[in-house]
Amino acid sequence: MPREEFLPYALPLIEDDDIAEVVDSLKSNWLTKGPKTIEFEKQFAEYVGAKYAIAVNSCTAALHLSLVAAGIGPGDEVITTPMTFVASANVIIHVGATPVFADIDPVTMNLDPANIEAKITSRTKAIIPVHIAGHPVQLDEILAIAKKHKLFVLEDAAHAVYTQYKGQMIGSIGNATAFSFYATKNLVTGEGGMVTTNDEELANKIRILSTHGMSRNAWNRYTAAGSWYYEVLYPGYKDNMTDIQAALGITQLHKLERLQGLRQDIARRYNEAFGPMPELEIPVEQEYARHAWHLYIIKLNLDKLTIDRSRFIEELKEEKIGTSVHFIPVHFQPYYRETYGYKPGDFPLAEATFERIISLPLYPKMSAQDAEDVIAAVARVVERARR
Repeated sequence: MPREEFLPYALPLIEDDDIAEVVDSLKSNWLTKGPKTIEFEKQFAEYVGAKYAIAVNSCTAALHLSLVAAGIGPGDEVITTPMTFVASANVIIHVGATPVFADIDPVTMNLDPANIEAKITSRTKAIIPVHIAGHPVQLDEILAIAKKHKLFVLEDAAHAVYTQYKGQMIGSIGNATAFSFYATKNLVTGEGGMVTTNDEELANKIRILSTHGMSRNAWNRYTAAGSWYYEVLYPGYKDNMTDIQAALGITQLHKLERLQGLRQDIARRYNEAFGPMPELEIPVEQEYARHAWHLYIIKLNLDKLTIDRSRFIEELKEEKIGTSVHFIPVHFQPYYRETYGYKPGDFPLAEATFERIISLPLYPKMSAQDAEDVIAAVARVVERARR
């Protein structure tokens, strides 16, 4: 029988220590960027092994600021994947550049390095690879291409807190890396993001750009040791993180290993249950990867089923199981079709993959029984729809 209560696709796990740290921030009277934000930046940089970390209000802001600081602008082209959330491409447009898509590796769903080279022109200035679901892209190949053509590599690691590539933490490798701490992510601050880099000049410019381009932020101006005087060095943005968000980030970071263990346990249960089903393909974890398991994406083998992806999702909903789809290819969206002339068939691997993917619930707040309910519901839908 289906569950009695609907299982949402994603929920954050907020515990007493998280609440206490946020309350401490509220009682401190320092609500905007201040000591907790600075401490969160320090701890996150140490965690990923980067020299610098700049906390901002979203991964979108992290991507945008990185492109601005790198000097990407009108007339430039930036290569990215169509299999991502639109923010990865929107930020390219925000700086006046043109997004250029390259097709994916259908196994990992990440940008395929083999498809990048053909997209490079004299106007190409950067690559934004996206670590889909928490599985790293093939960074060696992408960095080699970037070095050959003198391109800036900005990793979209919205899904990749905890991810490793060949033993190295994502966030310590490329020119800059953008993380998300949105409510559904592995590390949660509600809204929020981080840029990490080993480039001091880039870090300094991103930090200044994130607070209106001012030479001094509020912490530098309003504390006893501060000064009221500031200068505007760039026409910047209002993208900084607050101490309320950072307080939550600090506690979440401290228990990230435990939270990841819970995610890995659910992923293991799913793999063991779904792996033997010929109607399904389970996610891969390549030998070079440590998967963050932000998402658990199954692929339907539609030739072995009597229903399509949409009906499969509806039947899971009837079983009281929430799902999502990651992602609708960006070039399918009306703005991108109308502005750049994209059409179905332009990126066949991304399109064929999109037609058969479903993201199942996977988050630390789930109980073992929740995971078993998902497994049982998927098994029932497969059984009913098996050819």
